[in-house]
Amino acid sequence: MSKATGTDTRSPALHGADSHDLIRVHGARENNLKDVSIEIPKRRLTVFTGVSGSGKSSLVFDTIAAESQRLINETYSAFVQGFMPTLARPEVDVLEGLTTAIIVDQQRMGADPRSTVGTATDANAMLRILFSRLGTPHIGPPSAYAFNVPSVRASGAITVERGARQTVKATFNRTGGMCTRCEGRGSVSDIDLTQLYDDSKSLSEGAFTIPGWKSDSQWTVQVYAQSGFVDPDKPIRKYTKKEMQAFLYGAPVKVKVNGVNLTYEGLIPKLQKSFLSKDKEAMQPHIRAFVERAVTFTTCPECEGTRLSEGARSSKIERISIADACAMQISDLAEWVRGLDEPSVAPLLDALRQTLDSFVEIGLGYLALDRPAGTLSGGEAQRVKMIRHLGSSLTDVTYVFDEPTAGLHPHDIQRMNDLLLRLRDKGNTVLVVEHKPEMIAIADHVVDLGPGAGQAGGAVCFEGTVEGLRAGGTLTGRHLDDRAAVKEKVRTASGTLEIRGATANNLQDVDVDIPLGVLAVVTGVAGSGKSSLVHGSLPGSAGPAGEEVVSIDQTAIRGSRRSNPATYTGLLEPIRKAFAKVNGVKPALFSANSEGACPTCNGAGVIYTDLAMMAGVATPCEECEGKRYQASVLEYHLGGRDISEVLAMSVTEAEEFFGAGEAHTPAAHRILGRLADVGLGYLSLGQPLTTLSGGERQRLKLATHMSDKGGVYVLDEPTNGLHLADVEQLLALLDRLVDSGKSVIVVEHHQAVMAHADWIIDLGPGAGHDGGRIVFEGTPAELVAARSTLTGEHLAAYVGA
Repeated sequence: MSKATGTDTRSPALHGADSHDLIRVHGARENNLKDVSIEIPKRRLTVFTGVSGSGKSSLVFDTIAAESQRLINETYSAFVQGFMPTLARPEVDVLEGLTTAIIVDQQRMGADPRSTVGTATDANAMLRILFSRLGTPHIGPPSAYAFNVPSVRASGAITVERGARQTVKATFNRTGGMCTRCEGRGSVSDIDLTQLYDDSKSLSEGAFTIPGWKSDSQWTVQVYAQSGFVDPDKPIRKYTKKEMQAFLYGAPVKVKVNGVNLTYEGLIPKLQKSFLSKDKEAMQPHIRAFVERAVTFTTCPECEGTRLSEGARSSKIERISIADACAMQISDLAEWVRGLDEPSVAPLLDALRQTLDSFVEIGLGYLALDRPAGTLSGGEAQRVKMIRHLGSSLTDVTYVFDEPTAGLHPHDIQRMNDLLLRLRDKGNTVLVVEHKPEMIAIADHVVDLGPGAGQAGGAVCFEGTVEGLRAGGTLTGRHLDDRAAVKEKVRTASGTLEIRGATANNLQDVDVDIPLGVLAVVTGVAGSGKSSLVHGSLPGSAGPAGEEVVSIDQTAIRGSRRSNPATYTGLLEPIRKAFAKVNGVKPALFSANSEGACPTCNGAGVIYTDLAMMAGVATPCEECEGKRYQASVLEYHLGGRDISEVLAMSVTEAEEFFGAGEAHTPAAHRILGRLADVGLGYLSLGQPLTTLSGGERQRLKLATHMSDKGGVYVLDEPTNGLHLADVEQLLALLDRLVDSGKSVIVVEHHQAVMAHADWIIDLGPGAGHDGGRIVFEGTPAELVAARSTLTGEHLAAYVGA
């Protein structure tokens, strides 16, 4: 055996594998992208910037990440692909150098009532195993501690077909942890029947008090009156038990009403389908008020909201049950788990400790595992999804983040920056869509899209370093160092909204007077109790005049691909009426969901072809050429345009179109004006709601509520998804609302909004049980001068004081 001596001093040639250090995109045309071609360095942190609607998500999520996921799915067998979501190939000529993409987006977690922070992160699964091993008394396997698993008992004869066919007697038992009363939901819902009808009247006398249900001509009411199940001339209170059961809970059945076949269904299931399954935000104000009156949710009296059966609650480790553990603040739970010393479950305890420590590290130590997943903000949901990736041993992965600083106080942004840099330093490619200058500053590479939004965007304006961006002259570069000045002169309050003894979630008996008639900003670190104070403690009406409080939060808009800004805002109604009046026909002809729909595609504009395990294909309908309407409907014009051309207009174009001339329609013009005011002038009227970003959805909600009679507006982080240049427009809009006599209360972290406020209420000093107290009340100038809180320090640094 010989040993080599001497060294080769020649520089080795570059290995072929090391030459693939770029992700190359060539000819991307997804959504509004205009033949975009860029090169993104691997194993670096790249930030994508640009105004809302400029094409950032189209490039990062709909092109790069989507193609990566599609290619990975194709590596599985056709059988497995049949069970996976089918993904179409994005509109792009060339994509090279892709690695496995892990998408950590801001999609809200499913609002299923049985989904919690614990079930979404595997922490609950580990706790259940822990209690099944160490809990006393021992009540069964891990499923006995699961509130999603009901107890099942069965016995009887079963036929076994094996050799000689024989019948044997069998019993089956499964112990679950589900509370039988609330079925693992923690709360029970109750519909107040007195809000649905007046039981002293008969159906023919107009007993129903549900909005829109008139007894004379309404088909819905006639179905009940002529169903034959109840006597329409007898007062409801005199119904027999059988009649009441059929009236309230009857199963769907076909009945004949005036010679027409219709479906009869009990009142309660009918209401659950027609009202309770819809987005409350999309309802008209009087219907929303009815739903809030008629439906009440109360904590389950049997399990006291823990969702668990009595057996699961009785089994304990060191006097702590699994219900107690899930109700603890996660930072406290981590300490409790650290104190457990049991060699038989040591690996499990290590894994559980790591998971809980990841929560604390990522700034979510203030949550509890029993917190419903649907109540998390977009930013919190995104950080919960990040937890499983923090300790991952995978490298050379592409992580894709959508505004990871959403919902973060300036104090927490540095921690998020450190986490992203750690992911990058492990050898991963990190792609971030972001607007915050603090995060843009740490980028190795910046891609700025624009120059405008919608059709005015979709091009790469700048590619390079952060210093190059500052000097580049693009909209983002010019606004990167923008700093709002603290208001010299603040408005005087016209009254106060008193909150006394607020104890929702982590609030510690808070008393506060929120001034009315001004711009009031509620701030504090994530988890300090801002939303609990504003959303959980505000009454439905406020002020001496009892004005309605209009709350606009970040919950997702429910809408199919048929829903668009025109249908959501009610804009389509006056447009249809204007078309009908000019042409002397029915308004229903101008709805793609009604009589005017193209019969081939049913008004969808595209034909969806399911190709089993291959990606489904959506092809424009050949009959209507994607216009969604019958050819005969498109012959009717208003101001020289047909209905499909109007829906293809942007808000700005449509505002001009309906503002004067033959198409002058004041009702439509008012709604379009509100959409333009909130910065959505670039949206096309027929764009599907499913394609809107989170920030666009919230501003769409704001536009629909601007016509409400409410005097107090509550906004939840309206700067989410807003470009630096758009924040000025938002501040101008808030000023206009206040100057028109409204009171505006904003939950916000953005320093520009804080500096622009008339009054600041700061909660803290920390998160969870370390927060929940008022640490400052006063003007922004006083907060900067005092620097007594974390918010004060960061605001002072921001304004350069």
